Amino acid sequence: MNSTEAVQYEKARAIFDILNGKKEADLLLKNLNILDVHGETVYQGSLLVYDKRIIALNPDETILKVREVFDGNGLYAIPGLIDAHLHFDSQLAHPAALAEAMVPCGTTTIYAECLDLLGAAGEEGVDAARTLFKDYQRLPYRLFAFAPGKKTAASVTKAVLDMEPVIGLGEFEHFTYSSGDDDDFRKVAWARARGGFMNAHWGITALSDMMLNYLPAVGFSNNHDVWNENDIAKSIRYGFPTQIKFGVGSSEVIKALLRAIVNRKWPTDNFTLCSDNISVQRLQTMGHMDWIISLCVEMGINPIHAIKMATYNTARSFHMEDRIGSLAPGRFADIVLTDSLSKINPLYVFKDGELIARDRKLLKHAEIDYSAMCKKGVPGLGDLTPEQLEIVPLEISADGRQAKIYLFDVYGRGHARFHQEIWVPLVDGKVVPVHDGVTLSRLSVVQRYATGKRHVLNGLFKGVSIDRGAVATFWPAPTPYFVAVGRDSGEICHCLKQLDGYAGGCIVTENRISRAVMPLDIHGVMANMSVDELTASTRAIDAALEDLGNHNEGEPVVNKLQSLFISLHRFRLMA
Repeated sequence: MNSTEAVQYEKARAIFDILNGKKEADLLLKNLNILDVHGETVYQGSLLVYDKRIIALNPDETILKVREVFDGNGLYAIPGLIDAHLHFDSQLAHPAALAEAMVPCGTTTIYAECLDLLGAAGEEGVDAARTLFKDYQRLPYRLFAFAPGKKTAASVTKAVLDMEPVIGLGEFEHFTYSSGDDDDFRKVAWARARGGFMNAHWGITALSDMMLNYLPAVGFSNNHDVWNENDIAKSIRYGFPTQIKFGVGSSEVIKALLRAIVNRKWPTDNFTLCSDNISVQRLQTMGHMDWIISLCVEMGINPIHAIKMATYNTARSFHMEDRIGSLAPGRFADIVLTDSLSKINPLYVFKDGELIARDRKLLKHAEIDYSAMCKKGVPGLGDLTPEQLEIVPLEISADGRQAKIYLFDVYGRGHARFHQEIWVPLVDGKVVPVHDGVTLSRLSVVQRYATGKRHVLNGLFKGVSIDRGAVATFWPAPTPYFVAVGRDSGEICHCLKQLDGYAGGCIVTENRISRAVMPLDIHGVMANMSVDELTASTRAIDAALEDLGNHNEGEPVVNKLQSLFISLHRFRLMA
């Protein structure tokens, strides 16, 4: 018997001895109302835990030996919640800080993309991945990651596919795989050879039917980009486990998707739930998967079905239902205790049978040092002038009184238009930033590093509106660009140059003076801060902008501006 076999022999023997009263178990959770996601019932009982896993339902307590007993006092026990698709490197928080906001919401497992960080790291992408994942087992949540399907060199993708805890290939560029890009074929081959999962991506239900056949035929295993009822119908018809995402897009779009599931009576076994991108502030104020489940119930989905969409359905879609997603023997003891099934209230959160959060406070903190990933800014805007930020009309009307320009919309995601061409007044050769009777701020998209002519795109913007001053953000993946919002070209230019001194982040200026700064030192995409420091920093940005006339609702402004880079890249508006 080799060493591995010997270890498994001892574990099998130990479980046998525990269930026969001869050895001590780790934990007994008693007086529970346990959700059985397999039978979709609730029963009164107890759970016995040993070596991180549930080993018995309703054990015989007359013979039981146990190290610790936890009295659930009649609370509901549900499986630890699972986010089926999260860009955990795009929430601005590093993985340990993210835990502070996410785990108290009852989330014990995430399936995570890491393409933005590794894309930002460029030639250092492989080393960045090793550092990012080095201490993943110390995190108070279960992490399954994906190698980047886009934004990095193919060589980085191949190397990351062989790392722990990577289980497959992340989302692709729809405009490269739909054109037969050879790098994409290689990435697919590497993932298939390893038996890994592949995440489908944006535009999949807008593709031709033949391309849509191609994706599942070569092994793409889910779809997290449905925006309306027709998208859902096509997605499930082609066999995709369909992920309903809540972190991007308007709440009305999300509610419409849920109403469609109810009205069309689609079996909820087709669906899983994910956040995709979600700010730390939303996690702290609204919740994570707990809030998503509650919204599903509010829209008419059966509470048990909604919970399954954030637990068992997700585990099954990744072929891990024997490990996570239910409260049955052999599964990891990831357990949430709540006083309601229709409005999840995670009073106690267990991972591996250890109490890690109580009353929305994290008890098990991961003290992981990410400072080795911090970078200093490399300025690139030294020759930028205010004149380059002026809006130049795409076309001028015959009478010279109107100009055609770009209008960008922060919420123009999915099948909606992120940018469009509109007519606005032109007075004395200058664009007047008024559309439909509303005065809008200006938006400038600026390439950071240029060897020849710098790529600059200027227009008007819906989403952030300030009367004076400026705000700028930077995002380095897949190509280094700034976006800035303001009214005056000189102020916008100054704001951009102030941010140019940082690896990444967001800055607000007024009269050439900095009002608030949030640095993102970890390869320009993450803050090397605790969650409290990060929250304070995003609030300072919002407060400064409110003083300048912006009235923000929903996500923090820095997250709204960050989301622009996704659309700018998707619509191929960056070099």
